[in-house]
Amino acid sequence: MSVDPRTTVLDRLWSPFEGQSGSRRSLLLMSPLILFELLVFVVPFLLLVRISFSEQSQGLPYAEGTFTIASYVQVLQSELLQGIIAYSFKLGIIATLLTVVLAVFYAYATWRASGVQKSALLFSVVLPLLTTLVIKTYVWVPLLAPNGTANSLLLAVSLVQAPLQMVPNTFGVVIGQVYIVFPYAMLAIYSVLTTVEWELVEAARDLGASRTRSFFAVVLPEIMPGITVATVISFAWSVGAYSAPALLGAGSDRPFALEVQEQMLVNFNWPIATALSTVMLVLMFVSILVIYAVLGRFGGDVANAT
Repeated sequence: MSVDPRTTVLDRLWSPFEGQSGSRRSLLLMSPLILFELLVFVVPFLLLVRISFSEQSQGLPYAEGTFTIASYVQVLQSELLQGIIAYSFKLGIIATLLTVVLAVFYAYATWRASGVQKSALLFSVVLPLLTTLVIKTYVWVPLLAPNGTANSLLLAVSLVQAPLQMVPNTFGVVIGQVYIVFPYAMLAIYSVLTTVEWELVEAARDLGASRTRSFFAVVLPEIMPGITVATVISFAWSVGAYSAPALLGAGSDRPFALEVQEQMLVNFNWPIATALSTVMLVLMFVSILVIYAVLGRFGGDVANAT
């Protein structure tokens, strides 16, 4: 009698989990992921925090074995770094608002479409994800440049008398950042929209609700968990934006990611770079908690999403 070798191998792999309780079995199954998170995220973050409490050194990135809070004091007192933090959050708020609004209507249009039209709308969102971040950001330079495509069209239809300066400045940074995070926000909202029953919208319209009112009264509350996820993704990514400000921004368009790069690679001042990163991480964590709290009051509780 022959024994299927594949069955034997599977049985051997599963044997350590047999006889274990449900919670212990789940912990064993998750242990590789937990180990990965610890090695790749937790340990490097702890090293970053430790470096932020080190003294600055002239010839080295930081003075090993020292302890001081001078870097945090400098980050919190420096007007330059305070301006960089403020600009980072301003960019995050503007880009997030534009992204989420556009993502909601695009996801709704995709949800209501069918056949080839729906496939085309979904493909147009997924396609940018297949392109490297630098390339799909840099493509906006020839489009928004003073002699680029956008200005040529505006001049051709006589909407402007002279080319507009759209890059390098904050306008170009916002456009590029919205383009980067839009697919993720749209897919987060669309995934929740697919669980909404269209019969609810039809019932609201049968009771006299207009298209606009049925959307805000029926659809919008149902997709708030997706909007919450989209908001968090867009805000976190936009506050920490690097490629869009680096390629489309001017010298004054300086978020904290570019400042961290300069402090680490140019000034060789790792304590300041890590202290700034830690401060931004704490502020981001608090901001995300506020986002969850505010949107959760309008039905954006992700944990209760269906």
